[in-house]
Amino acid sequence: MLTTVDSAEEAAALARTAVEERLAACAQINGPVTSVHHWRDALETSQEWQVLFKTTEAAYPALEARLTADHPYDTPEIIATPVVRGSERYLAWVAAEVKAG
Repeated sequence: MLTTVDSAEEAAALARTAVEERLAACAQINGPVTSVHHWRDALETSQEWQVLFKTTEAAYPALEARLTADHPYDTPEIIATPVVRGSERYLAWVAAEVKAG
């Protein structure tokens, strides 16, 4: 699952909260990245930090709710992509670290 925010500090806060609350086993912060998009009828270019959360499908609703509540954007990017394959040991670690939704 991933989201983006406009500062490294906000990214770190979202990452820390998700891991502390066991909504994610791990969160990785990448950035800055350049985003180009339309917002309110204008073309925007901005720097953002992307946060990638390692979580389970069962915990998705709780993590989405937490991100929605804490996110600084009016319409935050919150996207989940399925894991098609992965190391059995790593996926077991993620499942053990994340509390079920």
